[in-house]
Parts: sequence; C-alpha cells; structure tokens
Amino acid sequence: LWVNEPFFREAEDIFCNLLEGFLPRHSIVKELYNIEINNLKRYGYGIKSFTLSMIETYQSITQSLGRPKDITEILNIGKSMLDKPVELLPEVENTLQNLTDHRLVLATKGDLVDQERKLNKSGLEKYFHHIEIMTEKDANGYQKLIKHLDIEPREFLMVGNSLRSDVLPVLEIGGHAIHIPFHTTWIHEEVNDNIEHKNFHQLKSFSKLNSLFL
Repeated sequence: LWVNEPFFREAEDIFCNLLEGFLPRHSIVKELYNIEINNLKRYGYGIKSFTLSMIETYQSITQSLGRPKDITEILNIGKSMLDKPVELLPEVENTLQNLTDHRLVLATKGDLVDQERKLNKSGLEKYFHHIEIMTEKDANGYQKLIKHLDIEPREFLMVGNSLRSDVLPVLEIGGHAIHIPFHTTWIHEEVNDNIEHKNFHQLKSFSKLNSLFL
C-alpha cells in the first residue's frame, strides 16, 4: 500500500558510509543481512529491529576501533526512518475506494507501533473491515487469520508484493494470491522459483485490481 523497502536501502547506504575503510561495501551489506536474519526471532521485523541489527553489525565489524558518535548516528538513521512521511503507492486509495463493497482486510507484519503509525498517517484505515499485524506471514499465521475471519481458505485472496510472504504461504493453505511486483525487494523476500498455480495471478499495478472485481 505504501513505499517501504527503498527507505531501508537508503538507510543501508548511509550505514555503509560509516564503515568505509573497514570492509568492502558488499561485505558490510552481507554481514548486516546475516545479523538481521539471526535477529528475526528475537526482535521481529521492522525499523527498530533493523536499527539494532545495524548497531550489532557495526560493533562486529569495528571491534574496538569503532567511534561512539557513530552509534548515535545509527540511532539517528533509525529515528529518521520512523519519522518519514507515508508515501502511498500509485492508485492505491482510488482502488480501495472502488472496492468498498468487498470485505477488505489489511494483513501486514512488523513492529506494532510503527505499523499503526503508518496506518494512521496513510488515512487508509477507514477502508478496512479488519487489520491484522502479524508476527510472521507464514502458513500458520494465515490460518489463524482465516479462522479469526470465520471464512474458508478458498474464500481468502491475498494481494501483495512479496512472493515469500504474500503468495506462497497463502497458496499452501488453499487460498488465492495476487502478486504485484515492486522495483525494490528485500533479499529475504525474494523467491527464484516460477510459480504455477491455478490460484495465483500477477498484475502490473494495484489499479489493475479494478478490472478483476468491478
């Protein structure tokens, strides 16, 4: 619904600049990613988790040679991300307005406070019958959501930009999924396999949903 991943990549670039001279850029990015993944079960997803992972990565790379002021700078990177305005993707609100006759549910994952902040700033809350902030978008998480909604998996359609989180687990439980690619994707969400499934569709933009449901 809104721009997200580019802000993380922008923050990653600033972080790499702090470590210039310690390691090549690609090695810094790899170390940060590995630490992020290891921290997911501990901190979950979102900007706060990302900020803690940057601090841990900085300490891992610099050892005793780090500068205390850089830790402050990393914290400021995280705060800047949290303070960014919410930028809706093209045609999102118009499309949601057109689909108000349907039972719309927002299923997202990440830090509860940050997700609620984004939703409030977006002005989109009024279009949804239910909002679910999930710990993990996996088959178990979607099964719990479907049970809460009191529907069958075949009655559930997920729309999202992540094959890993929005498509594959929904297909696994017997639901329907529409993938709308975005130009920037976190490597953790990338899937190399071609998906061939009768319940799977791919659209070029959010507005194309209008042609399916109107």
